[in-house]
Amino acid sequence: MTERDRQTTGHNAPVFRFAPSPNGRLHLGHALSALLNADMAEKTGGRLLLRIEDIDLTRCTPELEQAVIDDLIWLGIPFDRPVRRQSEHFPLYREALDRLKAMGLVYPAFLTRGEVKARVSAFEREGGLWPRDPDGAPLYPTEERMLSETERAERLATVERYAWRLDIDKAQRLLGGPVTWQETGDGPTGEIEADPAAWGDVVLWRSDAPASYHLAVTVDDAAQGVTHVVRGLDLFHATSIHRLLQTLLGLPAPLYHHHRLILGPDGRKLSKSLGDTALSALRTEGKTPSDIRAMVGI
Repeated sequence: MTERDRQTTGHNAPVFRFAPSPNGRLHLGHALSALLNADMAEKTGGRLLLRIEDIDLTRCTPELEQAVIDDLIWLGIPFDRPVRRQSEHFPLYREALDRLKAMGLVYPAFLTRGEVKARVSAFEREGGLWPRDPDGAPLYPTEERMLSETERAERLATVERYAWRLDIDKAQRLLGGPVTWQETGDGPTGEIEADPAAWGDVVLWRSDAPASYHLAVTVDDAAQGVTHVVRGLDLFHATSIHRLLQTLLGLPAPLYHHHRLILGPDGRKLSKSLGDTALSALRTEGKTPSDIRAMVGI
C-alpha cells in the first residue's frame, strides 16, 4: 500500500511525523521526540510517518539515514513506509516557491553572510542595536526589496550565489490580519498568535541548496497529511513562519505540540555534531530501550 493509499483509507486518523536530518547520529533528544510521537500516535489511534530531511546533500548520507532507521527499530518505534525523503521532492518545493513569486512575495537577495556580518558589526560599533531573530541571528537587511526588475535581472545574470527571501512585510500586509496556531506542548499553550515579523525576510531557497527548512517542512507536512506536529521547544518560534507560509499557500494547519528539550550537563541543547549521548553509543554500552525511556523521562 502506498502512502497515498494510506492517507485515503485512513484519512480520519491523526497523522504524526518524526523528521530527523541524517547528518549525524540520533541522540537522547531525538529519542524523546520520536517516542512522544509514537506514544501519541498510539494513544489517538493515529499513524506515525518517518520523514528524512536530507536537503543538505553534502552532510546527509545514506549511511546516516540507515543509522536513523536502525535506532528507531531498536527503540521499538513503528512507522509507516515508504519513508519520505526531501531529496526526492525538490520540484514540489520549487512549485511552492514559484507560487509565492507569482504573488510578488519573494525577492532575490545577494548579500553574503560575511557582508551581512560586516554591516551588522559596523552598525553596532557605532552604538546601534541591530534587530535579531528568536535564535539570535541578525535580521537580513531589507533594501534589496526595492531593486527594480531590471536590476534584479542583471544581478541574477552575473552573481553566482544568491537566495530567494520572503518579503515579510508584504506577506503580512497581504494576509491583512494575524495568524494563530493551537498549541498543547510544554511551553505556552492554547491559541498562539504567530509573530513571523520577528524572523525578518527568511530564506526560502538558495542557489546552492534546493529549498530552506521553512519552505520544505511546510510543504511536506501538507503533502503527507500531517495533522499533529510534535517537536522540540527550540522550534516553537519557527512555527510563526510555518503558519504564515501555510496561510499564503492555502495549506491546512496541523495541531502543534512543542516538547521540552534534553539538555547536557552544561545546560545546552544536545547536538548531533558533537556526538552527545548518541543512541548507538548507549546501545553499545548495554542500555536497553526501556533504559532510554527512563533517561528521557517517559
